[in-house]
Amino acid sequence: MTEPTITTRISNAASTANAAAVDAVTVEIIRNGLFAVTEEMKTNLTRTAYNLIIYEALDFTVGLFTVEGDTVSIGLGLPMFIRGMSETVKAKIRHFGLENIHPGDILVTNDAYTTGSHLNHFTFTLPVFHEGQLIAFTCCMAHWLDVGGTLGNVTTDIYSEGIQIPIVKYRKAGVVNQDLVDIIAMNVRLADRAMGDLRAQITAITTGERRFSELVQRYGWPAVQGSIVQIMDHSEAVARANTLSIPDGTYEAESFMDDDGLDIGQRIPIKVKVIVKDDEMTIDLSDVSRQVRGFYNSGFTTGIACAQVAYKCLTTPTDYPVNDGSFRPLKVIMPMGTVVSAERPFPMRVWMTIPMTVIDTIFKALALAIPDRSIAAHHADLVFPNIHGISPEDGRLFIVGIGPLGGGWGAKSKEDGVSVTVCINDGDTHNSPTEQLESKYPVLVESYSIREDSSGAGRQRGGLGAEMVVQALSPFSVTTRIDRVHCKPWGLEGGGEAAGNGIAIRKKGEWDSSMPNAKIFNVRLARGDAYKMQSGGGGGFGLATERDVKLVADDVREGYVSAEVANRVYGVAFTSEGDVDGAATARLRKALQAR
Repeated sequence: MTEPTITTRISNAASTANAAAVDAVTVEIIRNGLFAVTEEMKTNLTRTAYNLIIYEALDFTVGLFTVEGDTVSIGLGLPMFIRGMSETVKAKIRHFGLENIHPGDILVTNDAYTTGSHLNHFTFTLPVFHEGQLIAFTCCMAHWLDVGGTLGNVTTDIYSEGIQIPIVKYRKAGVVNQDLVDIIAMNVRLADRAMGDLRAQITAITTGERRFSELVQRYGWPAVQGSIVQIMDHSEAVARANTLSIPDGTYEAESFMDDDGLDIGQRIPIKVKVIVKDDEMTIDLSDVSRQVRGFYNSGFTTGIACAQVAYKCLTTPTDYPVNDGSFRPLKVIMPMGTVVSAERPFPMRVWMTIPMTVIDTIFKALALAIPDRSIAAHHADLVFPNIHGISPEDGRLFIVGIGPLGGGWGAKSKEDGVSVTVCINDGDTHNSPTEQLESKYPVLVESYSIREDSSGAGRQRGGLGAEMVVQALSPFSVTTRIDRVHCKPWGLEGGGEAAGNGIAIRKKGEWDSSMPNAKIFNVRLARGDAYKMQSGGGGGFGLATERDVKLVADDVREGYVSAEVANRVYGVAFTSEGDVDGAATARLRKALQAR
């Protein structure tokens, strides 16, 4: 039986709306006003959230949407939420019908196959009315630390991953559905924190409603509506102009993931095709791997988001606010039932890992067409351990995710890759501050440092990864789901591959790094034991022997590149005093180039 295929393109319905013409000055003021609305939503969420993953790591996104569910503005956050939020708003509209959405309603779901991500992402949506007319929606998708389900182990279906909330009304005409709240609270381990984060999300969307209403009251709905149309049209025009600069053609690339956590060592293929024709681009994900047994799948909205994130990076990287006009020239083809369009009941808990490599592979496909705008592969993983145990202070269960660690990004044709930076899916997220971790949980961060020789060599060097050692001050269990250990970040134009991600465990003073990958589940650490996380680097760009000798010497001096790698890979020799030996370097480089 042939699987149904999704072919999607953002419509230009907003352009054809009966919207007023607005002068350029007003449009620009409203553009910044829309951006300010979602940024204040973001600020109020972080001020009121209960869990570190929201108020420090910033694992959430807020947004403002049209009555059709199209994106008007997204508060800078996780790029991969760009499609999931919009499609979730649209699903809620389809479920209830606009005629059944009223002032005072708040709509909620955490359905993984609607949001495209895992059940931890609760998504609340609030309709905005003006003079009795529904004019917009505000929305907040945020990561709850725990939603029930199996703790730590590999899950093989969605039912073992936690509570599932279909599309329902959390609040109807201003009255909270307390039965729903009680059901959620009973199904999560840390109910007080979950309810705190729920209230924080309500704060975010009501902030958005209030500020957007003030904008409408100040300038009038016709001016705001007309400005939104012009902003989207402008974003579309910029995207089309930059797409025209990419040579027409069909471009393909393939990469791999290590495994799905169950079939160890069985690589997962990621193959993409990019078709450029005039001012439009088609990204075909038909040959991406089928959905897998382990929990590395994501929903179809994430597959679309992979294409949109790559397309925006290439065509409108600095166009704000982020809106759906940017994606009108993009068409996405994707069958259902792949690792980025999984169907019920396939597991989704680690939904965010594979999409990073899908985006990397899209860039790889276009490298020959636009080498000046391409980028080598990056570490492409959160490198994020989850730990849980009983707090020695109060005897209560604690659960915490430490990270994301940050790693190396790939080099570009004229730039070195950035170091110790969160992966592309995580965008504006932050790592966990050591002071917060050590004050709230029984952990000691022994070290957190740049990882020497982790970058891919090249004329432009890739970014460097990091290494973090965390000691248990009381017993706890640690779980990691890290990939791209063996399928390392590749280079471009002759650039070298970078080091992959990694994990090691110390028990009774002895380090063990013999695991077949970096996926460990519920490994118990006693007091004084530790784990070591290692993030990979970014691939290099161009031949290493073409790198400026002074830059290589600087890298050695800074501890980024060892003298041995500088000699063996870059062809740079040093005197006993640590200075560059010019004559020896010339001979070394000549020999390396000859090989």
